[in-house]
Amino acid sequence: MSSDSAPDGLQQLGAMLTGDLRAPIGEKLDFHLVEIERGRAVFEATPDPSVYNPFGSVHGGYVATVLDSACGIAVHSQLGANRGHTTLELKVSYIRGLNAQSGKIRAVGRAISVGRRVAFSEATLHDAEGRLCATATSTLLVFDVDPAARA
Repeated sequence: MSSDSAPDGLQQLGAMLTGDLRAPIGEKLDFHLVEIERGRAVFEATPDPSVYNPFGSVHGGYVATVLDSACGIAVHSQLGANRGHTTLELKVSYIRGLNAQSGKIRAVGRAISVGRRVAFSEATLHDAEGRLCATATSTLLVFDVDPAARA
């Protein structure tokens, strides 16, 4: 597929909404992309005891993973064909603990700035009652992807 006909980031992410593509980490931790538009991504999940820490609440790494995905996919939605990203830095602020009674959580990521080599994004995570539970900021490396390597 030539770069002229290769899908851009937003087109690639459309496949995630239709279920044709899902990241293995999303399958493993059971969180889903539910909305995508250029510069904005929304993930939802319903935490259960399988993602608890030893003390009976949702592990911080689970929250960080969902927020990292929201930040990264918001950036990816603005990338051109044959471009990729990876997280360079992620800062998470935990505001409220989560458990199985928190219900469906929702992480909304927003691309702040997307350049040729570096991007910046932010995300918020709310529980089922709409309470803010965590926030994140992310710095991402943006790079060219060899289309032959995807095949």
